[in-house]
Amino acid sequence: MAEKRKPKKKGQDIPLPVEEKPTKQEYAIATYLNKYCPTKKTKFLNHQVNYFYANKAIDTLLDSQWATGKDCIFTDRQSVVQYCNKLLKLKFYHRAKKIPITDKDLRPKDLKKKKEKEKEKEKEEKKKKDVKKEDKKEEEEADEEAKSETALTDKDGKEKDEDKEKKKKKKSKIKLDMHLEQIFVDGSDAYVWMYDPIPFWYYIAGGLCLFGAIAVCLFPLWPPTVRKGVYYLSVAAAGFLGVILGLAVVRFIVFIIIWVLSMGIHHLWLLPNLTEDVGFFASFWPLYHYEYRGEGYDKKSKKKKKKQELKDQEDQEKRSDGDETVDGQDTAAETDKPETDVERVAGEEQTAASETDSENSNSQPFEMVEKEDVVDQGEEEQQQKEGDAERAPDKGSCVEELKGSSEGELEEEEEEEEEEERKNATSS
Repeated sequence: MAEKRKPKKKGQDIPLPVEEKPTKQEYAIATYLNKYCPTKKTKFLNHQVNYFYANKAIDTLLDSQWATGKDCIFTDRQSVVQYCNKLLKLKFYHRAKKIPITDKDLRPKDLKKKKEKEKEKEKEEKKKKDVKKEDKKEEEEADEEAKSETALTDKDGKEKDEDKEKKKKKKSKIKLDMHLEQIFVDGSDAYVWMYDPIPFWYYIAGGLCLFGAIAVCLFPLWPPTVRKGVYYLSVAAAGFLGVILGLAVVRFIVFIIIWVLSMGIHHLWLLPNLTEDVGFFASFWPLYHYEYRGEGYDKKSKKKKKKQELKDQEDQEKRSDGDETVDGQDTAAETDKPETDVERVAGEEQTAASETDSENSNSQPFEMVEKEDVVDQGEEEQQQKEGDAERAPDKGSCVEELKGSSEGELEEEEEEEEEEERKNATSS
């Protein structure tokens, strides 16, 4: 009889994966990278995260203490890429894919806000263009004789260059998604931080809070002198709060009295920042704020509101660009692979061709002019103006002579016609 084999337990032959723990040096390099590598904020799976670019991370590590000295780890960019790939496997960060944000990704409320902003921007741009056109017309009318064709061509070229620079500086909003290939590549790829080190002062603040809570609980055991001092401090704090509340009531009463007596024309507030959301010292400054709301106040208030709205919009745009945008070199249209030398050469040839086409399209070519030549041209133009001004009265006199000669010829012709009529009458 053959012996029966004992059944093997489940999971007996399957070894459990052992996770590698980072060393102290790896923690130190990760904290250094997290602190000094420039990061940006954006949304990743509906969460606000910090991310960085691979090329900037490599630059920061090559400038670190681990790239010099006896314990040199980073000798070139390839060595940094290998080490960063090791940190990626230890889950300090992960690779992400950049996706441009479209109107479909936005909520209906955000879409409405975006459309309203676009309309407001278009209106503002139209107003600015109209103002610029009016200014240009006035300048052209005042300086028609002084302007030359070369100056006009130079201005057109400058305006085109400014438009190109503005288009380059435009930024596109992006969002991040998980990348399928989790490797570290030298380029403009985005990597999201998973490692968030806790600052040391957090531990200190937590310990102080803990000791403070224990000390308050042991208040009955305090010495009598300390308890008396705490009592006086609490009374002083309550008195200070009472003074602030009294000031708030007094300033309101003063405002109402002046407003009623002046029929709403004069507005006087004592300590205007007392109830505002500002700092402690800023709430007591300025001491007063006065406004006259008589005739012409509505126009001034409308102008102030418009200026304030424009400032707020600019601030919001700057914040949104800083939080959820990519620079011109890191746009969302880029591929995951770094740019090759062939692609760079092709891009340079295209830019050179576009520049030559723009130069050929202009009526006159641009020339390099020295400062001395410009000064000589200005002196010649001034001399021509003076000569034209001297000749102006001569031209007027010539016109008057021509008018007088034409009138004399007409009178002579009329006299000859009258004489012929008289001769015909006598002969008949």
